[in-house]
Amino acid sequence: MLDFAFMWEHIGLFTSGVILTLEISLCGIALAIIIGLVCACVLVECEREIAHSSKIKAFFLRALHALITSYVELARNTPLLIQLFFLYFALPKVGITLSAFTCATSALAFLGGGYMCESFRAGLSSIHKAQVESALSIGLSRFGILRFVVLPQALGVALPGITANVIFLIKETSVVGILALADILYISKDIIDLYGKTYEALSMLLIVYIAILLPISLAASALEAHLQKRL
Repeated sequence: MLDFAFMWEHIGLFTSGVILTLEISLCGIALAIIIGLVCACVLVECEREIAHSSKIKAFFLRALHALITSYVELARNTPLLIQLFFLYFALPKVGITLSAFTCATSALAFLGGGYMCESFRAGLSSIHKAQVESALSIGLSRFGILRFVVLPQALGVALPGITANVIFLIKETSVVGILALADILYISKDIIDLYGKTYEALSMLLIVYIAILLPISLAASALEAHLQKRL
């Protein structure tokens, strides 16, 4: 039988852990979305322009494409824990010292940027070249085409992947406790160690993750349905 009185008594500890988890998640995910969108736009533009460019320009476009592709593969194929160790323990060896919060946010952004790039890239690649050419023919600028033609359609395609990435990144914050950041998993382990209330701590942890992730999933589904209707 769960000790609900104990759970209620220690809800304040979980509240502080939730706040820290959300702060890391929001900062890291926001940066990941920006990084992913920029990288995806550059990759798609490089792929479209290489065939119509001079040899010198094509060389630089291929180099830029290879650089971004290398980042994406590195980000997606290395665990967040390794990235945290590198930022927190390796960088001080060369004179760069970052706070635990900055390391956690930066690692999450680095990891998430690779995944977000592929989601945005799938959406951007789904837009037919004829639509871009038609928008150019009526005088729209590159930014105008991106803002009014490409992104609204690409977002509908990319949204399921973006949502999955957001949920994945929030769950990945569970490893930041290795840097002594008191997130919800770190607090759960402390409660288990101090009081032996394993079931109560895990139940509260489960409730918190559901309370955070379920609304995101439902909101994303509603937004996807709305975008489908508009398109």
